[in-house]
This record gives sequence, structure tokens and C-alpha cells, in this order.
Amino acid sequence: MTQTNLTPGTPERPFGRILTAMVTPFTPDGEKIDFDAAQRLAVHLVDQGNDGLVVSGTTGESATTTEHEKKDLLRAVVEAVGDRARVIAGAGSNDTPHSVLLAKDAAEVGADGLLVVTPYYNKPTQEGVYQHMMAVANATDLPVMLYDIPGRSGIPITADTIKRCAEHERVLAMKDAKGDIHEGTCIMNETGLAYYSGDDVINLPWMAAGAAGIVSVVTHVATPLYKQMLDAVDANDLREATRIHRAVAPVVTAVMTRLPGVMTAKAGLELQGVLAHRVMRLPLVPATDAEVEQLRADLATVAGVL
Repeated sequence: MTQTNLTPGTPERPFGRILTAMVTPFTPDGEKIDFDAAQRLAVHLVDQGNDGLVVSGTTGESATTTEHEKKDLLRAVVEAVGDRARVIAGAGSNDTPHSVLLAKDAAEVGADGLLVVTPYYNKPTQEGVYQHMMAVANATDLPVMLYDIPGRSGIPITADTIKRCAEHERVLAMKDAKGDIHEGTCIMNETGLAYYSGDDVINLPWMAAGAAGIVSVVTHVATPLYKQMLDAVDANDLREATRIHRAVAPVVTAVMTRLPGVMTAKAGLELQGVLAHRVMRLPLVPATDAEVEQLRADLATVAGVL
């Protein structure tokens, strides 16, 4: 394996190394965000080994939280973790002025960066995607991580568009959930853009290809295992990294393939005693008791998770 020598916080790892796309805890009736629970969760995740947190991303149920809730949640998380981790604010939507507003709110409350997803539902042209990304990148002085997830957005960010975006001084990274590792490798070679795995199923393949780190859902319940895996990658120990990758596979299956990841992440945190309950906002619903018992059985097969 090629020597990486990548240290969290360096230009090669502008957003850190292990980031959790954090769930948003709600009050038991789902009417409000539970900010105290969110702060406890943020501290727990950092204590477990995360050096970055993504707030109000997909897993944070950003589609069903208001602009004001997002701003208050971000403020609470920034206050909770201080300078112990980078706090990245989800600032993506399919409405460019709204994304610009979210970016400005994030800068106002002290976020360390922005995550900007492909505009979804509208299916813009690649020129529209590019102009959307530029509008957000130009809105603040915060560094930007693009987010390519065609399975949710309906369209990809093409390689040519990524390269154009990478010319902007504040576009530093890509969270990739498209899974085209060869394309990503070529773009890394040509642009120096830092890539982050946005799909827990292929975290190790991305790291082996030279990715800077991971933005994960499974780390809600298994950060220490991923820390060990990335430590092995950085130490050029592919055998050990592969061993951990295979060992954590049942957790990936349990969290990412049976139900939407936000449902299983909240249920897993409840099983671990980190969250008091697994309340969601419609149209998402909490995992059923039977689904939680299946999750418990799956997680129990991997030492140290439960």
C-alpha cells in the first residue's frame, strides 16, 4: 500500500479523517429537536474517536427540520465539541438561495465547513449544478465539501463538473456516494481534491485508493473499529485493515442494508444507551421492536459494539 502520511487537519485531510453524519435527536413527541441530547451525542462521538461531525446532512433528517432548527442545532453542537472536532454544516438543498442562506447561517454560528449536496428533484443540467455549487462556495469563507449521491439526488455530479468546481479555492473535498473509485482516483490525480468515502460498504476500498477519510453512518455505533482500520491504513498495514474491514461487515449490513441508515443508527444508539429513544419525523418512522431485536442480534456478533 502506498504511504499516505495524512494527518487530520492537513491540506490532504481538510475536514479530518473520521466523520460521523450525525443523527438529530428529537423530543419524544418529535415536535422539537432535543438539543441537550444532541450535545451529549456529539461529545460521545468525539470521545469515541471522530475528529469531525456532519450536522444536518441526510442522516440528520435535514429534509424535515426548519432553517431555524438547523441553525440552533449547529450552534449547540459547535458549543459542545469546541475545537475537539471539525463541525461541518449541511448546506445543500434544491433551492440555491436557500442553500446560500444555510451557508451564511453556518458561518455565523461557527461551523468549520459546509457539505453541499447535488441539487435534488429538479434534475438540473451540469451547468446548473456548477452554478449552484459556486453560489454556495462564494457565499462565505468556509471550506466546502461537495456531496455526490445520485441515488438520492437523481443525477450525478459528472467528472468534468467536479473538476470545474475544484478550481474554486474553497472547494476542497468530495464526499462520494457514487462509488466510482476509478473516476475518483483520476480526479484526485488531476485536481488534488480530497475524497471522503460516503458509503460505509466501500470505506476500505476508498481508503486504499487514497481517500482522505470517511463520512460514515456506521460510526454512530462502531467508531473505534473504524479508527483502528484507518490507523492500519495509515501504517501501511493492509492485512490488518482488511481484517477489521471484514470484522465490521456484519455491523455495516445491520445498519446500512436492512433499513434506512438513520433508522438503524438511532436504534443502535438507543441499544448502546447513548440515546433515550429512536423517534423520527415523518415520513420516516422509528424501527419496530422486532427490527430493533434483529439489529441487536446483528450488532452482538461483533465484539465491542454492544
